[in-house]
Amino acid sequence: FLYFIVSSYLSEWVSLVAWLSVPNQLDVCNRIEGQTMTPLILTSMADMHNLTADTIIDVRSPAEYAEDHLPGAINLPVLNDIERAEVGAIYKQVSPFAARKIGGALVAHNTATHLQGALAGKDGAWQPLIYCWRGGQRSSAFATILDQVGWRVKLLQGGYQSYRREIVRTLYKTPLPHRLMLISGSTGTAKTALLHQLVAKGAQVLDIEEIAAHRGSLFGGIGIAQPSQKMFETSIASRLATLDPNKITFVEAESSKVGERLIPPSLWALMANATRIQITAALEARSSFLCRAYSNLTQDKRALNDLLNKLRPYHSGERIDQWHAQAQINDWQTLATGLIKDHYDPRYAKSTEVKNKPVCRVELPDLDDSTLALTAEKLHAQFN
Repeated sequence: FLYFIVSSYLSEWVSLVAWLSVPNQLDVCNRIEGQTMTPLILTSMADMHNLTADTIIDVRSPAEYAEDHLPGAINLPVLNDIERAEVGAIYKQVSPFAARKIGGALVAHNTATHLQGALAGKDGAWQPLIYCWRGGQRSSAFATILDQVGWRVKLLQGGYQSYRREIVRTLYKTPLPHRLMLISGSTGTAKTALLHQLVAKGAQVLDIEEIAAHRGSLFGGIGIAQPSQKMFETSIASRLATLDPNKITFVEAESSKVGERLIPPSLWALMANATRIQITAALEARSSFLCRAYSNLTQDKRALNDLLNKLRPYHSGERIDQWHAQAQINDWQTLATGLIKDHYDPRYAKSTEVKNKPVCRVELPDLDDSTLALTAEKLHAQFN
Protein backbone atom coordinates (compact mmCIF):
# COMPACT_ATOMS: atom_id res chain seq x y z
CA PHE A 1 0.00 0.00 0.00
CA LEU A 2 2.77 2.41 0.92
CA TYR A 3 4.63 1.62 -2.29
CA PHE A 4 1.46 2.41 -4.23
CA ILE A 5 1.14 5.81 -2.50
CA VAL A 6 4.79 6.66 -3.17
CA SER A 7 4.62 5.66 -6.82
CA SER A 8 1.46 7.71 -7.34
CA TYR A 9 3.33 10.83 -6.25
CA LEU A 10 6.62 10.23 -8.07
CA SER A 11 5.60 12.81 -10.66
CA GLU A 12 5.71 15.42 -7.90
CA TRP A 13 9.29 14.52 -6.94
CA VAL A 14 11.00 16.36 -9.75
CA SER A 15 14.59 14.95 -9.33
CA LEU A 16 14.23 12.87 -6.24
CA VAL A 17 17.95 12.51 -5.63
CA ALA A 18 18.98 16.16 -5.87
CA TRP A 19 18.50 16.45 -2.14
CA LEU A 20 20.66 13.38 -1.54
CA SER A 21 24.02 14.74 -2.54
CA VAL A 22 23.84 18.41 -3.51
CA PRO A 23 21.79 20.38 -0.96
CA ASN A 24 21.89 23.65 -2.88
CA GLN A 25 20.07 22.01 -5.78
CA LEU A 26 17.04 21.20 -3.67
CA ASP A 27 13.69 22.36 -4.97
CA VAL A 28 11.43 24.08 -2.47
CA CYS A 29 8.34 21.94 -2.11
CA ASN A 30 5.06 23.43 -3.18
CA ARG A 31 1.64 22.63 -1.81
CA ILE A 32 0.25 19.73 -3.80
CA GLU A 33 -3.28 20.22 -5.03
CA GLY A 34 -5.82 18.20 -3.10
CA GLN A 35 -3.63 17.82 -0.01
CA THR A 36 -4.08 19.46 3.36
CA MET A 37 -0.42 20.04 4.16
CA THR A 38 0.13 23.51 5.64
CA PRO A 39 3.34 25.49 5.03
CA LEU A 40 5.00 27.10 8.06
CA ILE A 41 7.03 30.22 7.31
CA LEU A 42 9.51 31.34 9.94
CA THR A 43 9.77 35.10 10.36
CA SER A 44 11.51 35.16 13.76
CA MET A 45 12.76 32.87 16.52
CA ALA A 46 9.54 33.59 18.41
CA ASP A 47 7.60 31.62 15.77
CA MET A 48 9.18 28.41 17.06
CA HIS A 49 7.69 28.99 20.49
CA ASN A 50 4.19 29.53 19.09
CA LEU A 51 4.05 26.21 17.26
CA THR A 52 0.94 24.08 17.60
CA ALA A 53 2.60 20.95 16.19
CA ASP A 54 2.66 17.89 18.45
CA THR A 55 5.96 16.55 17.10
CA ILE A 56 8.75 18.11 15.06
CA ILE A 57 10.24 15.57 12.66
CA ASP A 58 13.63 15.98 10.99
CA VAL A 59 13.75 13.59 8.02
CA ARG A 60 17.38 14.31 7.14
CA SER A 61 20.13 11.75 7.64
CA PRO A 62 21.39 11.02 11.17
CA ALA A 63 24.68 12.84 10.50
CA GLU A 64 22.87 16.01 9.44
CA TYR A 65 20.60 15.76 12.46
CA ALA A 66 23.54 15.26 14.82
CA GLU A 67 25.25 18.44 13.64
CA ASP A 68 22.20 20.58 14.36
CA HIS A 69 18.42 20.41 14.37
CA LEU A 70 15.39 22.35 15.51
CA PRO A 71 14.92 22.27 19.29
CA GLY A 72 12.87 19.26 20.33
CA ALA A 73 12.95 17.61 16.90
CA ILE A 74 13.16 13.84 16.56
CA ASN A 75 15.03 12.18 13.71
CA LEU A 76 13.06 9.90 11.36
CA PRO A 77 15.37 9.79 8.32
CA VAL A 78 13.98 8.84 4.95
CA LEU A 79 17.54 7.82 4.03
CA ASN A 80 20.28 6.92 6.47
CA ASP A 81 23.86 8.15 6.02
CA ILE A 82 25.02 5.14 3.99
CA GLU A 83 21.93 5.13 1.76
CA ARG A 84 22.23 8.84 1.11
CA ALA A 85 25.87 8.46 0.07
CA GLU A 86 25.16 5.44 -2.14
CA VAL A 87 22.23 7.01 -3.99
CA GLY A 88 24.20 10.24 -4.39
CA ALA A 89 27.04 8.28 -5.98
CA ILE A 90 24.61 6.58 -8.39
CA TYR A 91 23.19 9.97 -9.32
CA LYS A 92 26.65 11.24 -10.25
CA GLN A 93 28.21 8.12 -11.71
CA VAL A 94 25.30 6.32 -13.41
CA SER A 95 22.23 8.49 -14.03
CA PRO A 96 19.57 10.50 -12.24
CA PHE A 97 16.98 7.95 -13.42
CA ALA A 98 18.78 5.03 -11.81
CA ALA A 99 19.19 7.03 -8.62
CA ARG A 100 15.51 7.96 -8.56
CA LYS A 101 14.44 4.32 -8.80
CA ILE A 102 16.69 3.21 -5.96
CA GLY A 103 16.05 6.32 -3.90
CA GLY A 104 12.28 6.01 -4.28
CA ALA A 105 12.32 2.44 -3.04
CA LEU A 106 14.51 3.30 -0.06
CA VAL A 107 12.32 6.25 0.91
CA ALA A 108 9.21 4.08 0.73
CA HIS A 109 10.83 1.33 2.79
CA ASN A 110 12.12 3.69 5.49
CA THR A 111 8.82 5.56 5.68
CA ALA A 112 7.01 2.25 6.16
CA THR A 113 9.43 1.40 8.97
CA HIS A 114 8.65 4.68 10.73
CA LEU A 115 4.90 4.21 10.31
CA GLN A 116 5.12 0.74 11.83
CA GLY A 117 7.51 1.88 14.54
CA ALA A 118 7.83 5.41 15.94
CA LEU A 119 4.48 6.58 14.52
CA ALA A 120 2.44 3.45 15.13
CA GLY A 121 0.77 4.82 18.25
CA LYS A 122 -0.22 8.23 16.86
CA ASP A 123 -3.97 8.83 16.64
CA GLY A 124 -5.83 10.85 14.05
CA ALA A 125 -5.56 14.12 15.99
CA TRP A 126 -1.76 14.08 15.95
CA GLN A 127 -0.20 17.01 14.02
CA PRO A 128 3.46 16.81 12.98
CA LEU A 129 5.79 19.50 11.62
CA ILE A 130 8.15 18.02 9.05
CA TYR A 131 11.33 19.46 7.59
CA CYS A 132 14.44 18.47 5.66
CA TRP A 133 17.42 20.49 4.44
CA ARG A 134 15.59 23.08 2.33
CA GLY A 135 11.97 22.01 2.49
CA GLY A 136 12.43 19.98 -0.67
CA GLN A 137 12.02 16.39 -1.79
CA ARG A 138 12.74 14.52 1.42
CA SER A 139 10.19 16.34 3.55
CA SER A 140 7.70 16.48 0.65
CA ALA A 141 7.92 12.73 0.13
CA PHE A 142 7.49 11.87 3.81
CA ALA A 143 4.76 14.47 4.36
CA THR A 144 2.81 13.25 1.32
CA ILE A 145 2.46 9.79 2.80
CA LEU A 146 1.56 11.07 6.27
CA ASP A 147 -0.98 13.42 4.70
CA GLN A 148 -2.58 10.53 2.79
CA VAL A 149 -2.80 8.54 6.02
CA GLY A 150 -4.97 11.37 7.34
CA TRP A 151 -2.77 13.40 9.65
CA ARG A 152 -2.78 17.19 9.45
CA VAL A 153 0.79 17.84 8.38
CA LYS A 154 2.77 21.08 8.57
CA LEU A 155 5.82 21.61 6.36
CA LEU A 156 8.59 24.02 7.33
CA GLN A 157 9.01 26.18 4.25
CA GLY A 158 12.69 26.47 3.42
CA GLY A 159 13.49 23.58 5.75
CA TYR A 160 16.38 23.60 8.20
CA GLN A 161 18.09 26.33 6.19
CA SER A 162 15.27 28.78 6.93
CA TYR A 163 15.74 28.10 10.65
CA ARG A 164 19.51 28.44 10.40
CA ARG A 165 19.09 31.81 8.67
CA GLU A 166 17.09 33.02 11.67
CA ILE A 167 19.85 31.82 14.01
CA VAL A 168 22.48 33.69 12.01
CA ARG A 169 20.35 36.82 11.84
CA THR A 170 19.77 36.71 15.60
CA LEU A 171 23.31 35.92 16.74
CA TYR A 172 25.46 37.44 14.00
CA LYS A 173 23.64 40.31 12.34
CA THR A 174 21.30 41.88 14.88
CA PRO A 175 22.02 43.54 18.26
CA LEU A 176 20.35 41.59 21.04
CA PRO A 177 17.77 43.52 23.10
CA HIS A 178 18.48 41.72 26.38
CA ARG A 179 19.73 43.34 29.59
CA LEU A 180 22.61 41.23 30.87
CA MET A 181 24.21 41.24 34.30
CA LEU A 182 27.53 39.41 34.41
CA ILE A 183 28.53 37.31 37.41
CA SER A 184 32.31 37.67 37.45
CA GLY A 185 35.01 36.41 39.78
CA SER A 186 38.22 34.45 39.74
CA THR A 187 38.37 30.67 39.55
CA GLY A 188 36.68 28.84 42.39
CA THR A 189 34.25 31.57 43.45
CA ALA A 190 31.24 29.34 42.66
CA LYS A 191 29.84 31.51 39.88
CA THR A 192 28.01 28.64 38.17
CA ALA A 193 26.60 27.41 41.48
CA LEU A 194 25.40 30.97 42.16
CA LEU A 195 23.65 30.98 38.78
CA HIS A 196 21.82 27.81 39.77
CA GLN A 197 20.71 29.46 43.00
CA LEU A 198 19.48 32.47 41.03
CA VAL A 199 17.35 30.16 38.90
CA ALA A 200 15.89 28.69 42.09
CA LYS A 201 14.96 32.22 43.22
CA GLY A 202 13.09 32.90 39.99
CA ALA A 203 15.72 35.00 38.21
CA GLN A 204 16.32 34.90 34.46
CA VAL A 205 19.59 33.10 33.72
CA LEU A 206 21.54 32.21 30.60
CA ASP A 207 23.88 29.35 31.51
CA ILE A 208 26.40 29.33 28.68
CA GLU A 209 28.56 26.63 30.23
CA GLU A 210 25.60 24.27 30.54
CA ILE A 211 24.73 24.84 26.88
CA ALA A 212 28.38 24.35 25.83
CA ALA A 213 28.77 21.23 28.01
CA HIS A 214 32.01 22.70 29.33
CA ARG A 215 33.03 24.69 32.40
CA GLY A 216 35.26 27.03 30.45
CA SER A 217 38.74 26.35 31.80
CA LEU A 218 41.44 23.84 30.88
CA PHE A 219 39.93 21.52 33.48
CA GLY A 220 36.37 22.31 32.38
CA GLY A 221 35.42 19.19 30.45
CA ILE A 222 32.48 17.38 32.01
CA GLY A 223 33.01 13.97 30.42
CA ILE A 224 30.65 14.35 27.47
CA ALA A 225 31.23 15.68 23.97
CA GLN A 226 30.50 19.33 23.37
CA PRO A 227 27.72 20.14 20.88
CA SER A 228 28.69 21.32 17.41
CA GLN A 229 29.07 25.06 16.96
CA LYS A 230 25.75 25.19 15.11
CA MET A 231 23.96 23.23 17.83
CA PHE A 232 25.56 25.48 20.46
CA GLU A 233 24.18 28.52 18.66
CA THR A 234 20.76 26.93 18.19
CA SER A 235 20.52 26.28 21.93
CA ILE A 236 21.62 29.83 22.80
CA ALA A 237 19.15 31.43 20.41
CA SER A 238 16.35 29.17 21.61
CA ARG A 239 17.06 30.07 25.23
CA LEU A 240 17.30 33.80 24.49
CA ALA A 241 13.92 33.67 22.75
CA THR A 242 12.31 32.54 26.01
CA LEU A 243 13.78 35.40 28.07
CA ASP A 244 12.05 38.73 28.71
CA PRO A 245 14.46 41.36 27.33
CA ASN A 246 13.01 43.96 29.73
CA LYS A 247 14.21 41.99 32.75
CA ILE A 248 17.76 41.41 33.93
CA THR A 249 19.32 38.17 32.71
CA PHE A 250 22.21 36.89 34.81
CA VAL A 251 25.06 35.24 32.93
CA GLU A 252 28.48 34.09 34.01
CA ALA A 253 31.40 36.14 32.68
CA GLU A 254 33.26 34.00 30.15
CA SER A 255 36.06 34.29 27.66
CA SER A 256 34.93 34.34 24.04
CA LYS A 257 35.63 30.60 23.78
CA VAL A 258 34.06 27.99 26.06
CA GLY A 259 35.98 24.80 25.49
CA GLU A 260 35.95 24.53 21.70
CA ARG A 261 32.80 26.62 21.19
CA LEU A 262 32.83 30.30 20.28
CA ILE A 263 30.27 32.64 21.82
CA PRO A 264 28.48 34.16 18.79
CA PRO A 265 29.18 37.83 18.01
CA SER A 266 25.89 39.45 19.02
CA LEU A 267 25.94 37.79 22.43
CA TRP A 268 29.64 38.47 22.93
CA ALA A 269 29.17 42.17 22.12
CA LEU A 270 26.35 42.34 24.67
CA MET A 271 28.48 40.62 27.31
CA ALA A 272 31.47 42.87 26.65
CA ASN A 273 29.40 45.95 27.49
CA ALA A 274 27.26 44.49 30.27
CA THR A 275 27.38 45.61 33.89
CA ARG A 276 28.92 43.07 36.21
CA ILE A 277 28.92 41.86 39.77
CA GLN A 278 32.29 40.91 41.25
CA ILE A 279 32.30 37.83 43.51
CA THR A 280 35.20 37.27 45.91
CA ALA A 281 35.97 34.64 48.55
CA ALA A 282 38.91 33.50 50.65
CA LEU A 283 41.51 31.29 48.98
CA GLU A 284 40.81 28.36 51.33
CA ALA A 285 37.08 28.48 50.59
CA ARG A 286 37.75 28.59 46.86
CA SER A 287 40.16 25.65 46.89
CA SER A 288 37.69 23.59 48.94
CA PHE A 289 34.92 24.43 46.49
CA LEU A 290 37.08 23.36 43.51
CA CYS A 291 37.78 20.02 45.18
CA ARG A 292 34.05 19.42 45.39
CA ALA A 293 33.15 20.81 41.97
CA TYR A 294 35.89 18.92 40.12
CA SER A 295 35.69 15.64 42.02
CA ASN A 296 35.43 13.83 38.66
CA LEU A 297 39.09 14.66 38.00
CA THR A 298 40.22 13.29 41.33
CA GLN A 299 38.83 9.94 40.23
CA ASP A 300 40.74 9.91 36.93
CA LYS A 301 44.39 10.66 37.66
CA ARG A 302 45.52 9.83 34.13
CA ALA A 303 43.22 12.48 32.65
CA LEU A 304 44.29 14.94 35.36
CA ASN A 305 47.97 14.33 34.63
CA ASP A 306 47.37 14.96 30.93
CA LEU A 307 45.71 18.28 31.77
CA LEU A 308 48.50 19.32 34.14
CA ASN A 309 51.05 18.63 31.40
CA LYS A 310 49.26 21.14 29.17
CA LEU A 311 50.35 23.84 31.64
CA ARG A 312 54.07 23.22 30.97
CA PRO A 313 54.37 26.13 28.49
CA TYR A 314 53.31 28.49 31.30
CA HIS A 315 55.17 27.14 34.34
CA SER A 316 58.52 25.65 35.28
CA GLY A 317 59.02 21.93 35.13
CA GLU A 318 59.63 21.92 38.87
CA ARG A 319 56.21 23.43 39.58
CA ILE A 320 54.44 21.03 37.21
CA ASP A 321 56.19 18.08 38.85
CA GLN A 322 55.11 19.38 42.24
CA TRP A 323 51.48 19.46 41.12
CA HIS A 324 51.80 15.92 39.75
CA ALA A 325 53.19 14.73 43.07
CA GLN A 326 50.31 16.32 44.99
CA ALA A 327 47.83 14.55 42.70
CA GLN A 328 49.52 11.18 43.25
CA ILE A 329 49.15 11.40 47.04
CA ASN A 330 45.57 12.78 46.81
CA ASP A 331 46.54 16.14 48.30
CA TRP A 332 43.72 17.85 46.42
CA GLN A 333 43.40 20.90 48.65
CA THR A 334 47.06 21.85 48.23
CA LEU A 335 46.89 21.19 44.47
CA ALA A 336 43.77 23.36 44.07
CA THR A 337 45.33 26.14 46.15
CA GLY A 338 48.48 26.11 44.04
CA LEU A 339 46.59 26.18 40.75
CA ILE A 340 44.45 29.10 41.93
CA LYS A 341 47.33 31.14 43.35
CA ASP A 342 50.00 30.48 40.72
CA HIS A 343 48.02 29.90 37.53
CA TYR A 344 44.47 31.22 37.56
CA ASP A 345 44.58 34.33 39.74
CA PRO A 346 47.45 36.03 37.86
CA ARG A 347 45.67 35.50 34.56
CA TYR A 348 42.34 36.65 35.91
CA ALA A 349 43.90 39.83 37.32
CA LYS A 350 45.39 40.61 33.93
CA SER A 351 42.10 40.03 32.10
CA THR A 352 40.11 42.30 34.44
CA GLU A 353 42.45 45.23 33.87
CA VAL A 354 40.59 46.09 30.66
CA LYS A 355 37.06 45.37 31.90
CA ASN A 356 34.56 47.90 33.14
CA LYS A 357 34.30 48.36 36.89
CA PRO A 358 31.75 46.17 38.68
CA VAL A 359 28.43 47.68 39.70
CA CYS A 360 28.85 45.96 43.07
CA ARG A 361 31.24 43.64 44.90
CA VAL A 362 30.09 40.67 46.94
CA GLU A 363 32.53 39.12 49.38
CA LEU A 364 31.38 35.67 50.46
CA PRO A 365 32.45 34.26 53.85
CA ASP A 366 32.17 30.73 52.45
CA LEU A 367 30.81 28.96 49.40
CA ASP A 368 28.26 26.69 51.06
CA ASP A 369 24.87 26.20 49.43
CA SER A 370 23.11 28.22 52.13
CA THR A 371 25.42 31.20 51.60
CA LEU A 372 24.99 31.05 47.84
CA ALA A 373 21.20 30.81 48.20
CA LEU A 374 21.09 33.89 50.43
CA THR A 375 23.37 35.78 48.03
CA ALA A 376 21.18 34.85 45.07
CA GLU A 377 18.07 36.05 46.88
CA LYS A 378 19.67 39.42 47.60
CA LEU A 379 20.98 39.88 44.05
CA HIS A 380 17.63 38.96 42.53
CA ALA A 381 15.86 41.46 44.77
CA GLN A 382 18.41 44.19 44.07
CA PHE A 383 18.50 43.91 40.29
CA ASN A 384 14.91 43.01 39.39
